[in-house]
Amino acid sequence: MGQLLSPPGPRAAHLCIDMQRLFEPGAPWATPWMDRVLPRIIELARHAPERTVFTRFIPPRSKHDARGIWRAYYEKWECVTRERLDPELIELVPALAACVPPAAIIDRPIYNAFGNGRLQAHLDAHGIDTVIVSGGETDVCVLATVLAAIDIGYRVIVAEDALCSSSDQSHDALLQLYAERFSIQIEVASTADILRMWTLDG
Repeated sequence: MGQLLSPPGPRAAHLCIDMQRLFEPGAPWATPWMDRVLPRIIELARHAPERTVFTRFIPPRSKHDARGIWRAYYEKWECVTRERLDPELIELVPALAACVPPAAIIDRPIYNAFGNGRLQAHLDAHGIDTVIVSGGETDVCVLATVLAAIDIGYRVIVAEDALCSSSDQSHDALLQLYAERFSIQIEVASTADILRMWTLDG
């Protein structure tokens, strides 16, 4: 669909959104494409594990701990509150957990991975100005995180074949939106093209 305007550069990091067991086949929030995109995400993580950040979505302990409209959300999804959920399902899928360390894990309780400040603090501490985004879901947490990254001022590169969603229709629509509506601020490219151009030395 897209192409890189220039190499990612030595100040780029791989930001992988929520590749947790909670989204595996058979889990409460199963994302059908997860297994299909996992090999591409593994390639990105192994290319620069010390520059990879995995985020995890952490549900509240109970629906009563959720604020505002989130409480209605967890009325529906009470099965994923931490008092009911198998804690193993919050963990990264094993193939990616093997990259930690040197890869980092940043947790948060909302869609936007930048929402609690921890992710930006980590990236700032490592001099990062570019994020290469993979993971899921294209139309929920990836969307919220990508838009926040733009607002902060990061160069955003979306790995189009390393994203997954539970909705084919909205996944396709969001990739088109990323590539066309945000064409100045979001670059969309294949994992192969990203890895071919991403050199780690300055």
